[in-house]
Amino acid sequence: MSDFHNKNYKGKLSKKIKNIKPDIIVITGDIIDRRKVRLNLVTDFIKEIKDIAPIYYVSGNHEFLSGTYNEVKELLERKNVKILDNSFIVIEKEKDRIGLMGVEDPTSRRNPKHYTSKNNREYMKKSIEKLSKLRNTDFTILLAHRPEQFKLYVEEKFDLVFTGHAHGGQIRLPFIGGLFSPNQGIFPKYTCGIYKEDETSMLVSRGLGGSAFPFRLFNRPDLVVLTLKSCNI
Repeated sequence: MSDFHNKNYKGKLSKKIKNIKPDIIVITGDIIDRRKVRLNLVTDFIKEIKDIAPIYYVSGNHEFLSGTYNEVKELLERKNVKILDNSFIVIEKEKDRIGLMGVEDPTSRRNPKHYTSKNNREYMKKSIEKLSKLRNTDFTILLAHRPEQFKLYVEEKFDLVFTGHAHGGQIRLPFIGGLFSPNQGIFPKYTCGIYKEDETSMLVSRGLGGSAFPFRLFNRPDLVVLTLKSCNI
């Protein structure tokens, strides 16, 4: 899930997650809204879901732009959420081993010149290359906030990538798709669903809340459920 943005679902969202019975829960950033930070909603939500399954989190731009990243991180760690910003771990289930990598959002550097797609790519590439030295599994999942860096994820040969940030294109029109996305601009290419190239599949969540433009049209909030199946060759 991504782009929670302080939304209060009054227990309905956590009930849905519980009924799904997931093995893991992933959060790919923007768990708060930088314009109106409400950490109490984050606390309440994590309390509701923390016993359902292990939770893995990477940062989004709103956590850093709000200036409350450290508070958010401490809050999540107190609730046993695993922070994967620039980290790599291995998840084992029965006989399968899956690599899970997370990359910190580029806005961590707090310098406006780094908000360009090119410089964001350079930062993320260096972070991923450093972590890739630890990769020791046949299947690796990447948690990253930004779908616009899909080509980078393909180059780095990730099997599966979870992202958000695009808000589903905010307004969606038939045959056209999303109209606008941060860092992609008008008629963005990556807004929701699964995108595939070579051996990489990227799943983009539409998110659960809103931000600067809080209205959605033909663009319902998105709770993504994905099942991995092993193939015996």
